[in-house]
Amino acid sequence: MRSRPIADYALISDCRSAALVSRDGSVDWLCPGRFDRPSVFARLLDDVAGHWSLHPAGEADISRRYLEGTMVLETTFRTPTGTLVLLDTMAAGPDELGHELGRGSPGVLLRRAQCVDGRVDLSIEYQPRMEYGLVHPLLVPVEGAVVARGGADVLVLSCAAALEIQRTSAGGTIKLSAGESMCFALEHVTSSVPVPPPWTERAVEERVEATIRGWRTWSDLHQGYEGPWRELVHHSGRVLQALTYQPTGAIVAAPTTSLPEAVGADRNWDYRYTWVRDASLTLEALWVAACPDEAHRFFAWMAAAAAARVHESDLQIMFGVGGEHDLTERELPHLSGWRDSRPVRVGNGAWSQRQLDVYGELLSAARRLRDQLGSLDQATTDFLVEVADTAAERWEETDQGIWEVRGEPRHFLYSKLMCWVALQSAIDLAEQLCAADRVATWEKTRERIREAIETLGWSQSTGAFTQSFGSDELDASALMLPIVGFLPGTDARVRSTIDAIDARLTDARGLVYRYRSHDGLEGEEGTFLICTFWLAQALAEAGELDRSRRKFEQAITYANDVGLLSEEVDPQSGELLGNFPQAFSHIGLVNAAWAISQAERAAAG
Repeated sequence: MRSRPIADYALISDCRSAALVSRDGSVDWLCPGRFDRPSVFARLLDDVAGHWSLHPAGEADISRRYLEGTMVLETTFRTPTGTLVLLDTMAAGPDELGHELGRGSPGVLLRRAQCVDGRVDLSIEYQPRMEYGLVHPLLVPVEGAVVARGGADVLVLSCAAALEIQRTSAGGTIKLSAGESMCFALEHVTSSVPVPPPWTERAVEERVEATIRGWRTWSDLHQGYEGPWRELVHHSGRVLQALTYQPTGAIVAAPTTSLPEAVGADRNWDYRYTWVRDASLTLEALWVAACPDEAHRFFAWMAAAAAARVHESDLQIMFGVGGEHDLTERELPHLSGWRDSRPVRVGNGAWSQRQLDVYGELLSAARRLRDQLGSLDQATTDFLVEVADTAAERWEETDQGIWEVRGEPRHFLYSKLMCWVALQSAIDLAEQLCAADRVATWEKTRERIREAIETLGWSQSTGAFTQSFGSDELDASALMLPIVGFLPGTDARVRSTIDAIDARLTDARGLVYRYRSHDGLEGEEGTFLICTFWLAQALAEAGELDRSRRKFEQAITYANDVGLLSEEVDPQSGELLGNFPQAFSHIGLVNAAWAISQAERAAAG
């Protein structure tokens, strides 16, 4: 099963954690309670690491969708004898909480299997494996449930039918006729608390319906975008909400770890954390596809986490969803990885890297929310002023860049650009920051950065702005020059850069690589969907609306059947690669759609 295409999976979430469900009804990934907790199902990364499947016995034609306005998954199995409809969700949004998704019972996975015509034999396979597959729990039957105890975890599988237990796994077959259904609830608790009572069939039905209503209420209240690709934008907004850790407002880059950027290579990372790098682009997407409330919560959390620095170190580039700083990386040698792509990693060593672009991301996010931030408290004001001052002091230093290159630091153009953004944002916010006395100094440094980018960042031989100062290598991050407002999209150098990237940094399908230079890692990575959306957005900024739409349409064809995008696309096979679903790809979709809609409106006006 670990060789199953990544696109075969769908996401369900309770806005605290997430599960991935395969096309044939198998939960192959679940980290209950928090996105970054150890898994209890991880067949996604190794066949022996646990799963829970519900599916008809024998062959079936399968189709699936999310119920309208929700992240509740409906899978329909059509067999020779009858039709089974499976609903999968994680408990969220009971009626009394209205639109406040994620404040229900955390860590409860709900499943309802219903025979809608004929008769169907429902096959059940339940094999929990705690701590990323290391722990094989002991299963004990109780009335109405099966209790699994393993290490610090307890799982209670509520099921009205008696399952056959074989020490560490359970299963069975249930015969269903038209109109009959079977409900299941999987609840996670720690071993230090009493085992909760089993869920009744009625309780599962009620919570499933409450979750559907909760998602739809949230969508109705928060999603007002009416431009082109409306349904895709709204769906991407719900995906971002599903990747939000509700207690803090943090948004994870993806709910998975170690799905590779290149099959069989070493490009496997844990993305279950929040990057400052993504902050301003995330806020833009939340503003369009979700709600300013979510944007404000995300910024408030990010600013608080970033302000609490370790000693006097650089501004940290990423955090755990609770604000944790230490994300030390380790390998799990007992797992073979998706398609034998070792190693499987938890934690992310990039947390200790220096990336100068984070100063610009944080201050740009603050500028985006300037009207909502109102009067800032003194501590936040002092911190943001310090961020601007640090960008002004350090912009001439080297770093690892936006792509977290694990080699020698360099003078990356994107890092310089975002230091320029930091100072431009601070100047715009000077009144709110009570920093009018610093504006002249910030303006002087801002112009020095501009001069350096326009001279050292431009390659005459390449005819484009390039990856780093003095380099001739193309890099998709140069597309951000018009997007952040450094130069207009109609500038001749910007147009030349756009054309160079479109001609020389794309695959046969027209999708964009982030770069093609050697980065010290094994294997050839795929094309990046966020970079393709950047190209579409940059083309819109340049007024080339037909090209922009074509590029956008190329990118969205790689969404799977339920509208989810991964990080990359394999240039040979066209398969999705990388952690899944990828917030950055959905952020790129939203922001590009918005930019195209605005450009088309301006052209029409």
